[in-house]
Parts: sequence; structure tokens; C-alpha cells
Amino acid sequence: MKLRSLLLAAAGIAVGVTGVMESKKAYSAELFFPVFVYRTGAYAPSGQPIANGFRDYYALLNKRDKGIEGHKIVTEECETKYNTKVGVECFEKLKGKNGGAMLVSPYSTGLTYQLIPKAPVDKIPILSMGYGRTAAADGRVFPWVFNFPSTYWSQASAFVAYVAQQEGGLANLKGKHIVHVHHNSAYGKEANPTLDALSKKFGFKLTKLAVDHPGQEQKATWLQVRRKRPDWVFMSGWGVMNQVAIKEAATIGFPMDHFVGNWWSGSDADVIPAGDNSIGYKSTAMHSAGTKAKVFQDIIKHVYGGDKKKAKANNVGEVLYNRAVLNAAFATEAVRDAIKAAGGKKPTGDQVRAALEGFQVNKARLAKIGMAGFTNPVSVSCKNHEGTSPGVFIQEWDGSKWKISGKFIPAMSDVVRPLVEKAAAAYAKENKIKPRSC
Repeated sequence: MKLRSLLLAAAGIAVGVTGVMESKKAYSAELFFPVFVYRTGAYAPSGQPIANGFRDYYALLNKRDKGIEGHKIVTEECETKYNTKVGVECFEKLKGKNGGAMLVSPYSTGLTYQLIPKAPVDKIPILSMGYGRTAAADGRVFPWVFNFPSTYWSQASAFVAYVAQQEGGLANLKGKHIVHVHHNSAYGKEANPTLDALSKKFGFKLTKLAVDHPGQEQKATWLQVRRKRPDWVFMSGWGVMNQVAIKEAATIGFPMDHFVGNWWSGSDADVIPAGDNSIGYKSTAMHSAGTKAKVFQDIIKHVYGGDKKKAKANNVGEVLYNRAVLNAAFATEAVRDAIKAAGGKKPTGDQVRAALEGFQVNKARLAKIGMAGFTNPVSVSCKNHEGTSPGVFIQEWDGSKWKISGKFIPAMSDVVRPLVEKAAAAYAKENKIKPRSC
């Protein structure tokens, strides 16, 4: 009996040691991803699905893959209510936790502006995917900021290209009238320099109408639209502003097929409140909606245990949920590249920044992460942090779902890139920054 007990004890010790070793093997280090959210407040209709998308993708990698290259993902949400000051406080609170943030995605143009000078000091890269300061696309001046796969300025130029397609060619833009209804903030105003430049180049009339935060009162704005009778309306809205705008546009009888929102003005929450009046409304897009891509099937399986109703209740497949999943995928794949470059070790902020600067996601890699056909490949360089193929898809609301309409529309990079470099040079001069050689 004594011998048997000793043998069992030894076996128990061995199992215990093996368990510890397996645990260490499974998770050799922790990778911290802070998540800035606005689940409450006026922007909650937009913020909720974004927060859920980040949460679920990180959970997917931990549950399905045991993290990233053997490193466990750790996250922490911080509620900003889409308030820049509170967002900065969140950044300061979270940046040093759990061994330090791998990178940050502020999900606010105003907050991104405030974090840009902090990034090189704290050595935390910023991934402001399709938002923030457009000039940051020039990596020579902004080595710590990345805004691929496209920027506000590229998006605005692609919208104008889309209008030209519908009007029968660029020459037919002359004499047309476009109204830009925009959030009265740094975000809402971002597209204006490009629209101004294109208005001069192609001869269309441009009217800019600002809507004050949070955007619940827009009757005066849309009465102006009715008086001006523009050919097209482009909208840079956010949160409740989008819902109200679509309702007001319907009230004045503006044709929905000539009303195009930017990619922050084209979510499920924006169109559903208007009911059938929103049918035909369009927005730009950087990816598709719905759950067709394998990554969403994996989320339903591994995160929700196959419960499709619960997944739907948590916004799976909605535009902004999918946007956050794409964002989280780009972030984690960049960190994966950094881990490999570091020989399997947890990377530093500098190493993650270097991985972002050489970030390459082709069709094969998209398929590997379950995103075949979901979005376009991405290629980033030292000089170009926007990526080499900016542009948009156009999606249309059919009353029940979003559908991609037509082919990918490239940005007018011949117009946009010089504007980017000019703005970046001005920022460098103002802030006494010596641009890098790339």
C-alpha cells in the first residue's frame, strides 16, 4: 500500500509539473490590447457594436487559437462616451497595464489627434483605421500612426468618382451641386479639403452644412437642403446624427439613391429607425456586412457556442461590428508579425510599429484568417501608412440588409496624395519634426 501510495503521489507530482509546463507553453506571455468604448451616451448606437466586435474577436483568438503565437490576449475596456478628454484619461490609465499596450485604436478622430504626439513618447503605435488625421498617411512625418486601408480624403475622392460614374463621366460633374452634411467636429470636417480641391478641379458646386453635437436637431439643415436642391448629398455623420439625417431627408423628399454617407454613416442603427424610408440609402464601405465570411461563423461557434440568436443580439454581422472585427484582425496580425520577428518573444512597441510599417495582407492571408472576399488586401510601407490601394465599395440598404453595389472604386490618389504630403509637411514645420527618409 505504501509503495502504491508513493507511486500515485509521484504520478500526481508529474501530472502537476506537466500541467504547469503546458500552461507556460500555452501562454508564454500576455499581450495587452486596451479597448476604448462608448457603450453609453449619444453615440452608443454606433459604439456598442464596435465594442462587441473587438471583444469577440479577441475572445475568438484566445478560445480557438490559444492567443497569438502562444501569447495570451488580455483586454480591458474603458468607457469614453465619445468624449476626447475622457478618452485621453482612458489612454493614460491603460497604457502601462499588463506589461504595456501593444497598440491602440482610439475610435475617435478627436482622441486620435490628442494621442498622436503621445505615441512616440510612450512608444505605442496608433491604428486609426479609416479615421483620425489624414495627413498621418505620410509615414515620414508620422512614424507611429497608421490609417490603412483608406483615409477620409481618399474616401471623399472615391465618393466623387462614384458620383461621376452615375452622371456619365468626370466631365459631367461640371455644374452639379453636392452638399456635404457633416458633424461639426474635427472628424466631420476632415473630408472638406479634398472636396474643396475636387470642386475646383471638376467644376461642381460644393455647399458645406455643419450639424452640431449630438445631431438630434437638424430640421434647419434639411430645410436648407430643400431650398438648395442639390444633385447629391454626402454625409459625414456619427451616432444619432445619422438616424435623424436619414429621417429628415425622407421628410423633405430627397431621393435616397442620391444620398451617400461615409463609412461611419452606414450602419444598421443608422437606417433601421427610418423604416422603409431608408431603402436605397447608400454609404461607402471598406468591407462587406453579414456573416458570410468564415471568421463570423467561427465567432458564432467558438464565442457563442453556436447560439445564432445570442450572436445576433450582440450585433454579429452588423456593419460596425464587422468593422471592429476587421480592425482587431489587422491589429493582431501585425502583432503576430512582430512576435515572429522577435523570435517568438513578446514584442516591444518599436517592434509592433515596425511590423505595421511593413504590413502585408494578401488574398491568401485574408483567407487564412477567415476573411476571404470580406475586404481588400492591404500593403503598407514606410512612406505610405494609408496603404497602396485606397478606395471604397458602395453599399446600399435594401430595407433588411446592406448589399455591396458595384465594383471597388479607387481613390483619386493623384489629387489626394499631394494634399497629404502638403499637410504633413505643414505639421512637421509647425511641430519642429524632421521627416524621415523612406
